[in-house]
Amino acid sequence: MSLEQIQALIDTWTGLGVWLALVVASVAWVIYDLKTSNSHIASMMQWVWGLTVLYSGPIGLAIYRYSGRKQIPTDSLARKGFRSVAHCYSGCGIGEILGVIISVGLFAMGNFWAAIITFTLAYIFGFALNIGPMMQNGMPFKEAFKGAFVAESISIVVMESVAITTDLYLGGDATMGDALFWSSLYVSLSLGLFAAWPANLLLIKYGLKGGMGDPRDEDAAAHAHCH
Repeated sequence: MSLEQIQALIDTWTGLGVWLALVVASVAWVIYDLKTSNSHIASMMQWVWGLTVLYSGPIGLAIYRYSGRKQIPTDSLARKGFRSVAHCYSGCGIGEILGVIISVGLFAMGNFWAAIITFTLAYIFGFALNIGPMMQNGMPFKEAFKGAFVAESISIVVMESVAITTDLYLGGDATMGDALFWSSLYVSLSLGLFAAWPANLLLIKYGLKGGMGDPRDEDAAAHAHCH
């Protein structure tokens, strides 16, 4: 399928409206489930799942059901990887959305500066949402920064390289008034998540990240953090 065919497929307000309806329904379900069946999950991780589903709709919901609830039958490296990448994704997504809106939507910048601004904001937000919980748990800033720098930098670079490239490539000359602008942003976010998942699997396997705790362990889950 050519680029033009892909753009034509996603450049419809009707299709975007259907997707947004699915996003709203998915977010509502996750909020309900977290409040009624998984309230033991740490508040930061509840925000992580809410934002993940906000960015990826039913895709994010499927990831939450697979890896983020106490109802999962077993834990595994694959599930830990999804919890870890979702935590990174929740922060990076804020930065990416702001970066694309500011650089492309408002100022119509070229791809180079759009990529620089979007990556910078994604990195700042992604990194902040990872060291924040560690500092809340009493870890000094210097130690939290040092512990998270390598692992989170790898995860963010992989995620945003794929997401930003996809968004700029698919979006083309679209502006904020075009369905393609928002559709390509949604597509890029989800592709970035899946691109960073293998990287997070390796980071967990080699002890650089911790997988955000097993949600079946109600005591441990409430105190889970990145490292």
